[in-house]
Amino acid sequence: MSVAPIATAVLTHVVKSIVDDPNAVQVEGFDEGENKVLLEVRVGDGDLGRVIGRRGRTAMSIRNVVRAAAARDGVDVDVDFVDD
Repeated sequence: MSVAPIATAVLTHVVKSIVDDPNAVQVEGFDEGENKVLLEVRVGDGDLGRVIGRRGRTAMSIRNVVRAAAARDGVDVDVDFVDD
């Protein structure tokens, strides 16, 4: 079971709708204690720039939407976009 199922589903849906290769999207959740969750997002080659956007605006918007969804899960969420 996911740490924050609603927030994870929303994050996965939003990121998959932005990238060129939706099959490469991976979202992994980590419980950090005290109702805090870290969601790490990995995308395919060349898609990280799409997800982050100009001056990080897209990434900030994604974080805001996911934090709102996380309220339904009863947790506080941080979203990290990982570049492998």
